[in-house]
Amino acid sequence: MNDSTYPATTAVMVRPRVYIGESIALGPGKIDLLRAIGKTRSLSAAARSLGIPYKRAWLLVDSLNHGFGQPVVQAVAGGKGGGGTILTVLGAELVSRYDALERRINEASVAELKALRQLAI
Repeated sequence: MNDSTYPATTAVMVRPRVYIGESIALGPGKIDLLRAIGKTRSLSAAARSLGIPYKRAWLLVDSLNHGFGQPVVQAVAGGKGGGGTILTVLGAELVSRYDALERRINEASVAELKALRQLAI
């Protein structure tokens, strides 16, 4: 979830996990990783920014690549500016669609989320 999606005062929100068939599980962790890759243009920098080991990040991306049957990120050749990793069209679409789903679920759940927040007071 990007920082501008919800105000910092939001204490309760729904972050869905979506299962597509038997081979794809898509949730906040993978989406946050894809979002960080899009921002940093680097798998290792994205992993560091989320506090997860590089190998774990690579395995998460690999599971998406295999599940969807096509890459969600692609390596960019080095050069003067160096190499890196960028989201493919599929990777960017996954982030966009997940964000829209999350936003709609939270908008539809305002009363329930408010009630849950009040239980914590």
